[in-house]
Amino acid sequence: MTIELLRFTTAGSVDDGKSTLIGRMLYDTKSLFEDQIESVEKTSQARGDEYVDLALYTDGLRAEREQKITIDVAYRYFATPKRKFIIADTPGHIQYTRNMVTGASSAELAIIMIDARKGMLTQSRRHGFIASLLQIPHVVVAVNKMDLVDYDEQTYRDIVDDFRAFASKLEVPSITYFPISALAGDNVVHKSDNMPWYDGTPLLHHLETVNVGASRNLIDFRYPVQYVLRPNQNFRGYAGQIASGRIAPGEEIVAFPSGLTSKVKEVVTMGGNLDEAVMGDSVVLTLEDEIDISRGDMLVRKGNLPRKNNQIDATICWMSETPFDPKANYQLMHNTRLVRAMVTKLNYKIDVDTMKREEAEGLQLNEIGRVQLTTTKPLFFDTYNKNRTTGSFILIDSGTNNTVAAGMIRGVARDVDDLLDVTKDEEAARRQRSANVMWEAGALSQGERESLNGHEAAVLWFTGLSGSGKSTVAKILERKLFEMSVQTMFLDGDNLRHGLNGDLGFSAEDRAENIRRVSEVAALGLSHGNIVLASFISPYARDRAFARSIVPDGRFVEIYAKCDLDVLKERDPKGLYAKALSGEIPNFTGISAPYESPQNPDVVIETGSGDPEDLANQILKYLIAKGIINE
Repeated sequence: MTIELLRFTTAGSVDDGKSTLIGRMLYDTKSLFEDQIESVEKTSQARGDEYVDLALYTDGLRAEREQKITIDVAYRYFATPKRKFIIADTPGHIQYTRNMVTGASSAELAIIMIDARKGMLTQSRRHGFIASLLQIPHVVVAVNKMDLVDYDEQTYRDIVDDFRAFASKLEVPSITYFPISALAGDNVVHKSDNMPWYDGTPLLHHLETVNVGASRNLIDFRYPVQYVLRPNQNFRGYAGQIASGRIAPGEEIVAFPSGLTSKVKEVVTMGGNLDEAVMGDSVVLTLEDEIDISRGDMLVRKGNLPRKNNQIDATICWMSETPFDPKANYQLMHNTRLVRAMVTKLNYKIDVDTMKREEAEGLQLNEIGRVQLTTTKPLFFDTYNKNRTTGSFILIDSGTNNTVAAGMIRGVARDVDDLLDVTKDEEAARRQRSANVMWEAGALSQGERESLNGHEAAVLWFTGLSGSGKSTVAKILERKLFEMSVQTMFLDGDNLRHGLNGDLGFSAEDRAENIRRVSEVAALGLSHGNIVLASFISPYARDRAFARSIVPDGRFVEIYAKCDLDVLKERDPKGLYAKALSGEIPNFTGISAPYESPQNPDVVIETGSGDPEDLANQILKYLIAKGIINE
């Protein structure tokens, strides 16, 4: 049976006991050699310590031992019968925050140490925020040095309450609290007799049983090509490490950026060919077809494609002592792809103490900011919250070749205001009007029109990828409503781009303007007592939220036409997906432009497998149940 591996990191303020905790784990689990123990005992005695300094087992640098602090990230390995562990012991000093980012980047769990005597400090908040920013799925808050506060329960409870109040602002799915003494060994490996009021397990038990793999993406196959192997005329293989997902011989793949397709012929390793390889495996893939692939390209499974764009919205941690210069030239390393990049906009920096955004003209060492990036060649990426490997990158100073920032991709670059929820002020800003004009109401009110029609007015907003069948279902539904004497109005994306929106392209800005105009037309149709059926891809959640915001409450129905991408590409009646995959159509939603799936649609219709007639009836029943129309 394979023993699971847990990567975790320790963090906290200076002298909170991070290295001591790791030393205690190594010592109590008998993971140290006798000469290591003897060396640390001698060093402790020579310094006149009254106890064996367990931190010396991890503080390997001479400067660390002399100052009794951690400077660099120290990695340690140990195992128990239940699990293997890789620990990243990170520094506590504020000037070494960048080292904490490095150590935590691959961790699945973070232990944040808090000195029971000092309580929550700025660095405690900073490291908690970074753990949230890096999407570490599990956080442990270890209240250390309980022996120095006489194992007082109230002291522990107060710190837990303080951290919970702070953590309510973070996005951390799992937080667990432990009262410990790393020096004395209380509740680290063994249960403590000094805190009978604590009825939980020791910390090590939690590390042995916490869910491993929560942050591993085993669905989306992503394979950045590291090297092309051509030892002879008869062999061409592509070496690399699987960033996420899994792959097996016979599966279809797409090579980016070319868009060419093939099938995996073999999964080759030094130990022999594999029937399947998974995330983290370093392998060589051979393909059935000879297609042009080189270092920096990415292989993905056909039907499960990453985003492709050269406009990136990201959060970065500045890691250089040289301040951020918006005019400087940078190189961006994303997996194995290296491209030139420029920071086109610094939106704001984040105050980690208050979690508030602040206007900024630059970033200093260890500061965190939101930026918009433009690269000279497109990246093939997933958002960081979906895939930590393909959603991260580093920035390199072109002049010095030094790494200056670590980044997490949030999506395709857009104005940050477009990524926020629609507020009344934003609604007013988007609903511009000409000067010196007044709204002219018609002779009949909406209520009078609804009374005449015998039904309420509403906007039925169909959203989904191209070819998902939303217009097909909408037309069938409109026919059924007509047969029920319901007044309708049908709006379709292609039709409006023949006239009203014919001046718009398909950039993020033009898409937003397209939906803004459509929303206004739909609202006018509703005000005249109609049930408006609006069928638009409308890829951005913010634009759909705007459409809802200008319609009275309860009169907007978001209908999500859900269909898998591989089904859409098989349908592809106009050949659009094939052209998009080959790069002929830029900014194609679902391929080279994003689609933000509705999180809480009013109705979901499974257009990939459902019969259009049945799906129309499903919506009809919803409208009847809501009292919009009568049976």
